[in-house]
Amino acid sequence: MGSYMPSSIKFIAACGCLGAVILATAACSPRRIPPMTVNDLMEDRVMLDGVLLKCNQNQSKARTDSDCLNARIAIERLASQSEPAKEAKRTEEFEHSREQLRSNQEKLRQEREAKTKVDVYHLPLVPVEPPPPVPPPNEASPPVARESNNNP
Repeated sequence: MGSYMPSSIKFIAACGCLGAVILATAACSPRRIPPMTVNDLMEDRVMLDGVLLKCNQNQSKARTDSDCLNARIAIERLASQSEPAKEAKRTEEFEHSREQLRSNQEKLRQEREAKTKVDVYHLPLVPVEPPPPVPPPNEASPPVARESNNNP
């Protein structure tokens, strides 16, 4: 039994060393990072910019790399999403400027009406004088010569 023990200890030590070598090798080798999905790139704009920069620097890799392909798809989707948003913003700005123009025109119209409207409470006071007396018709008219029907 004495000779059996050393071989089992050697075996255990050999397995331990082999396991340590495997772990060390796995820890030192670069891990393959799964490619970013299109949705991940759309949500993380900084990462998207980094991937595009890397793809632009290495054109040969850019055609086959899945990150580069996903980044291009993400850019296209973001562009298609931003077009309706820009159009909505332009429409909103147009409506705002239209409303502002309408309110300015309404103010001008009200000011014009206020200038032309006569406010009887703010008119200057004019003293009311009685009209000059009209003479009675008999006294004022000179005697009229009557023609007689008798001709001499």
